[in-house]
Amino acid sequence: MIYRAIGIMSGSSLDGVDLVFVQLESKGKEWQYDIQASTCIPYEENWKERLRKAETCSLRDYLELDRAYGDWLGNLVNGFIEKNQLQYRVQLIAVHGHTVFHHPERGFTHQLGHGAAIAARTGLPVVNDLRAMDIALGGQGAPLVPLGEKLLFPGYDYFLNIGGIANISVHTQQGIIGFDVCAANAILDASARATGLPFDDEGRCARAGSLHSQLLQTLNNLPYYQLPHPKSLSNQFGRDIMLPLVEAVNISVNDALRTYTEHIAVQISKAIESVGEKNSEIQASLFITGGGAFNTFLIERIQHYLPHINLILPDKTIIQFKEALIMALLGVLRWREEPTVIAGVTGATKESIGGAVWAGHL
Repeated sequence: MIYRAIGIMSGSSLDGVDLVFVQLESKGKEWQYDIQASTCIPYEENWKERLRKAETCSLRDYLELDRAYGDWLGNLVNGFIEKNQLQYRVQLIAVHGHTVFHHPERGFTHQLGHGAAIAARTGLPVVNDLRAMDIALGGQGAPLVPLGEKLLFPGYDYFLNIGGIANISVHTQQGIIGFDVCAANAILDASARATGLPFDDEGRCARAGSLHSQLLQTLNNLPYYQLPHPKSLSNQFGRDIMLPLVEAVNISVNDALRTYTEHIAVQISKAIESVGEKNSEIQASLFITGGGAFNTFLIERIQHYLPHINLILPDKTIIQFKEALIMALLGVLRWREEPTVIAGVTGATKESIGGAVWAGHL
């Protein structure tokens, strides 16, 4: 079977919305993909501000924001379809939405991106709210991407995505383990903005800075890192816990970037070592995607702590759009009424078919 879908992903770093149009082909248990169009639409400043403040909105304002964001996403999709001449080719839209609340320990999560509004704007079937069912079954609702990695990128041992939050998954013969590692680009970008830069390009500012050992120790000693998996992080963890710790130390921006870059590298290495197979005679591979994959200095520091791991940086399209691609796949799986999550990864009591379906208008 062949499916043609648009996948949409908005990360916690607020750099923009990723859209891909992909052809997915199912051949028995094997899947193949062909990304035929892709783009990243940067957030304008007013949308960044609205999304940053979403958590503190009144209920009425939050519901209005959800609808407005859905309308906006629907218009983005229409423009994407028009620009790439995809009329009558798209069968399905799968949208992750923008996470505002993620508290699996309290039994709820919510991503902005009103599915009905997107369906109404585009006239196409929409799948959204992909995390809620897993959380209702006692899971973390995250990470979602390991299932897509298993189906679309077989053959790698570890997968690392460095976005606003860094997360890993480990693929072994015994099964798959996946969890959020630490806040990543969300902190680096916030620190870089203090100098008027949107982000630290290739980690140049961090490379020029000096390591602050006391801050590094404080960051590495946070209780989250001692928790067993499955576990996941909310955006608030970075904003309310990590960033204040960095800002409380009276050091230069370059030194703060240098120290936090080291922190990310340390936690990624510890996470991989905690779940990696011991005494393997074959060099393991680590497949790296997300905006952090373009941070040359960060990649060097990760390699420093993991000299025995072969770091794999795929082509730029996959680095940037892997998660949007996997959202498209999860939408197709939901449409097929097949599991969209790996319960062993999230800690749910059983696998589930997650996602709300909005059929569009006739």
